[in-house]
Amino acid sequence: QVQLVESGGGLVQAGGSLRLTCAWSGRSTNSAAMGWFRQAPGKEREFVSAITWSGGRTYYADSVKGRFTISRDNVKKTMYLQMNGLKPEDTAVYYCAGRDRNKLEIATEISAFGSWGQGTQVFVSS
Repeated sequence: QVQLVESGGGLVQAGGSLRLTCAWSGRSTNSAAMGWFRQAPGKEREFVSAITWSGGRTYYADSVKGRFTISRDNVKKTMYLQMNGLKPEDTAVYYCAGRDRNKLEIATEISAFGSWGQGTQVFVSS
Protein backbone atom coordinates (compact mmCIF):
# COMPACT_ATOMS: atom_id res chain seq x y z
CA GLN A 1 0.00 0.00 0.00
CA VAL A 2 1.19 3.50 -0.83
CA GLN A 3 0.70 6.46 1.44
CA LEU A 4 0.26 9.89 -0.15
CA VAL A 5 0.51 13.15 1.76
CA GLU A 6 -0.34 16.52 0.23
CA SER A 7 0.89 19.90 1.43
CA GLY A 8 1.13 23.46 0.21
CA GLY A 9 -2.47 24.53 0.25
CA GLY A 10 -3.59 27.82 1.73
CA LEU A 11 -5.28 31.14 1.14
CA VAL A 12 -4.24 33.25 -1.83
CA GLN A 13 -5.66 36.22 -3.68
CA ALA A 14 -6.94 35.88 -7.23
CA GLY A 15 -4.04 36.00 -9.65
CA GLY A 16 -1.65 34.53 -7.13
CA SER A 17 0.27 31.28 -7.08
CA LEU A 18 0.63 28.19 -4.95
CA ARG A 19 2.66 25.02 -5.30
CA LEU A 20 1.16 21.81 -4.01
CA THR A 21 3.38 18.90 -3.05
CA CYS A 22 2.51 15.22 -2.81
CA ALA A 23 4.97 13.00 -1.01
CA TRP A 24 4.62 9.24 -1.21
CA SER A 25 5.93 6.44 0.94
CA GLY A 26 5.42 2.72 1.30
CA ARG A 27 5.39 0.55 -1.78
CA SER A 28 7.01 2.43 -4.61
CA THR A 29 4.87 4.21 -7.18
CA ASN A 30 7.82 4.92 -9.43
CA SER A 31 6.25 2.68 -12.04
CA ALA A 32 2.81 4.24 -11.94
CA ALA A 33 1.14 7.32 -13.30
CA MET A 34 -0.15 9.87 -10.82
CA GLY A 35 -2.54 12.78 -10.82
CA TRP A 36 -4.29 15.60 -9.05
CA PHE A 37 -8.02 15.94 -8.47
CA ARG A 38 -10.05 18.56 -6.66
CA GLN A 39 -13.42 18.83 -4.98
CA ALA A 40 -15.21 22.10 -4.38
CA PRO A 41 -17.97 22.43 -1.75
CA GLY A 42 -21.18 20.85 -2.96
CA LYS A 43 -19.55 19.50 -6.13
CA GLU A 44 -18.20 16.17 -7.26
CA ARG A 45 -14.50 15.41 -7.29
CA GLU A 46 -12.99 16.33 -10.66
CA PHE A 47 -9.83 15.64 -12.59
CA VAL A 48 -7.19 18.39 -12.67
CA SER A 49 -3.99 16.95 -14.10
CA ALA A 50 -2.04 13.71 -14.57
CA ILE A 51 1.50 12.64 -15.34
CA THR A 52 3.08 9.41 -16.58
CA TRP A 53 5.52 7.54 -14.40
CA SER A 54 8.49 8.96 -16.29
CA GLY A 55 7.11 12.49 -16.28
CA GLY A 56 7.42 12.59 -20.04
CA ARG A 57 3.71 13.13 -20.70
CA THR A 58 1.25 15.31 -18.90
CA TYR A 59 -2.43 16.07 -19.30
CA TYR A 60 -4.63 18.86 -17.98
CA ALA A 61 -8.28 19.65 -17.61
CA ASP A 62 -9.32 22.48 -19.90
CA SER A 63 -10.13 24.66 -16.90
CA VAL A 64 -6.49 24.72 -15.72
CA LYS A 65 -4.58 24.35 -18.97
CA GLY A 66 -1.96 27.07 -19.35
CA ARG A 67 -2.10 27.99 -15.66
CA PHE A 68 -1.16 24.79 -13.82
CA THR A 69 1.95 22.63 -14.28
CA ILE A 70 2.35 19.10 -12.98
CA SER A 71 5.74 17.51 -12.41
CA ARG A 72 7.32 14.72 -10.41
CA ASP A 73 10.69 13.72 -8.96
CA ASN A 74 10.85 9.96 -8.54
CA VAL A 75 14.13 10.14 -6.63
CA LYS A 76 12.53 12.40 -4.03
CA LYS A 77 9.25 10.47 -4.28
CA THR A 78 7.41 13.72 -4.74
CA MET A 79 4.89 15.12 -7.19
CA TYR A 80 4.10 18.80 -7.61
CA LEU A 81 1.33 21.00 -8.92
CA GLN A 82 2.40 24.55 -9.66
CA MET A 83 -0.71 26.72 -9.81
CA ASN A 84 -0.43 30.20 -11.32
CA GLY A 85 -3.09 32.73 -12.17
CA LEU A 86 -5.41 31.32 -9.54
CA LYS A 87 -9.10 32.13 -9.77
CA PRO A 88 -11.84 31.98 -7.11
CA GLU A 89 -13.30 28.99 -8.98
CA ASP A 90 -10.09 27.07 -8.23
CA THR A 91 -11.11 27.00 -4.57
CA ALA A 92 -11.33 23.35 -3.55
CA VAL A 93 -9.72 20.55 -1.63
CA TYR A 94 -6.95 19.17 -3.83
CA TYR A 95 -6.16 15.47 -3.75
CA CYS A 96 -3.06 13.61 -4.87
CA ALA A 97 -3.75 10.21 -6.44
CA GLY A 98 -1.65 7.32 -7.66
CA ARG A 99 -2.47 4.53 -10.05
CA ASP A 100 -1.67 0.93 -9.18
CA ARG A 101 1.84 -0.36 -9.81
CA ASN A 102 2.73 -0.76 -13.49
CA LYS A 103 -0.21 1.36 -14.59
CA LEU A 104 2.09 3.67 -16.53
CA GLU A 105 -0.25 5.70 -18.66
CA ILE A 106 -2.29 8.78 -17.89
CA ALA A 107 -5.86 8.39 -16.76
CA THR A 108 -8.52 10.93 -15.87
CA GLU A 109 -11.16 8.77 -14.21
CA ILE A 110 -11.33 8.59 -10.43
CA SER A 111 -11.78 4.82 -10.64
CA ALA A 112 -8.39 4.45 -12.36
CA PHE A 113 -6.53 5.59 -9.23
CA GLY A 114 -6.08 3.24 -6.30
CA SER A 115 -4.24 5.43 -3.80
CA TRP A 116 -5.36 8.79 -2.46
CA GLY A 117 -4.05 11.44 -0.11
CA GLN A 118 -6.09 13.18 2.55
CA GLY A 119 -6.32 16.44 0.59
CA THR A 120 -5.10 19.99 1.06
CA GLN A 121 -7.38 23.02 1.03
CA VAL A 122 -6.86 25.81 -1.48
CA PHE A 123 -8.90 28.98 -1.08
CA VAL A 124 -8.70 31.77 -3.64
CA SER A 125 -10.20 35.09 -2.66
CA SER A 126 -11.54 37.57 -5.18
